[in-house]
Amino acid sequence: MYISTRGQTRPHTFSEAVSVGLAPDGGLFLPERLPDLRDELPGWETLSYPDLCWAFFRHFADDIDPRRLRAAVDRSYSGFDHPKIAPLVQLDEALYVQELFHGPTLAFKDFALQLLGNLYEEQILRTGKPINVLGATSGDTGAAAIHGLLGKKGVNIFILYPNGRVSPLQERQMTCTGADNVFPLAIEGSFDDAQAALKETFGNIEFSRRYELSAINSINLARILAQCVYYFYAYFQLPAHQREQVEFVVPTGNFGNIFAGWLAYKMGLPVRSYKIATNQNDILYRLFTTGVYRTADVQPSLAPSMDIQVASNFERFLYYAVEGDPARVREIMATLRAGGDFEFSQFRADIFCASRMIDQEIPAMIRQTYERYRYVADPHTVCAFKEIDPTKTTVVLSTAHPAKFPDTLVEAIGIEPTHPSLETLKARPIRKYSISADTAAIQAFVARHGA
Repeated sequence: MYISTRGQTRPHTFSEAVSVGLAPDGGLFLPERLPDLRDELPGWETLSYPDLCWAFFRHFADDIDPRRLRAAVDRSYSGFDHPKIAPLVQLDEALYVQELFHGPTLAFKDFALQLLGNLYEEQILRTGKPINVLGATSGDTGAAAIHGLLGKKGVNIFILYPNGRVSPLQERQMTCTGADNVFPLAIEGSFDDAQAALKETFGNIEFSRRYELSAINSINLARILAQCVYYFYAYFQLPAHQREQVEFVVPTGNFGNIFAGWLAYKMGLPVRSYKIATNQNDILYRLFTTGVYRTADVQPSLAPSMDIQVASNFERFLYYAVEGDPARVREIMATLRAGGDFEFSQFRADIFCASRMIDQEIPAMIRQTYERYRYVADPHTVCAFKEIDPTKTTVVLSTAHPAKFPDTLVEAIGIEPTHPSLETLKARPIRKYSISADTAAIQAFVARHGA
């Protein structure tokens, strides 16, 4: 069963937790207990990516028929353009990049959102009830969510994103689909404004139930669990003699991607450490170097998907940090919502470290990475190349294809990377809807256009 971090919601089944996304009490779902997978790791070492994903999810989705779950997993990874799905590329003796951009929208979000889209389709077939999927994005989540649900019967998808603060190609991936069930909602403001409006909308329980709202942001536990899988897969691709001192370096703004890695560690993946790589919106860097959680204004950057100051998945980590005390979680989250600071000195003793990269450093690091390794990294991934520890086996998670950010790449190395799927988008008309980051306006739009 799945419980809320805030402890005021009844336990949910896996399918129920996936369906609602955000717990009714405003908290985030977590498994009552994490499985110990250490005994299974030897048998997983040679599995293909779909086989590994299915083996992993059998521990969590026990209310879904195994054959239907297997079929959903197979569909989810059939559209990736690399046979290994999440290949590990060696750059140096002990430096690797795991490429997570071989899915339909060329971003790591495809790993979770292709699967979530198929889980939603399974739910609709099982219940006969249409759903309305609502999400907020700083860039890649929206496109991946849309393409996970594109044209699926019985579901409409509404994506909030900050107008002018995502890359032009990220916007085109959301607004040029031509699908009747897709509604890209451009707001004036930041991703944090969009996410706050999203949470308030889900907080209206009556509205949420009436319109069968489901969340696709990383507040949805299925997304976090799906992202755990590629950490295991990367580990198994490493030579056996390099597995003792592994550090994953993860570009992240919302804490979801690296939290998935930490959960894998809690379930038995023998990782030495995790490094959080941030851009100049460095709330997570500040948290894990000073122990103080303090928000600031969002600064638009060359790595826009990390332009975040309210890391929603931090609440899940907080739950474990306070030893599963939901009252303490509620108290701390109330302080943070009111704009207060909080000191978490014990976090510095965990297996996390952190780095930050300001905009002025990003083009130079792209150029340095290209000259040293002949590897082209996007502006988010390249944030992970700062301060690589030579005493460890380092696995950098490459979160997006560089072709999604051509202007920055041309400035840095004089090369404009391309991808056929993106070139096709440039000829299509944009369809988006301007809307304020206001709960009432969002609810009115969903009410008019909902499934």
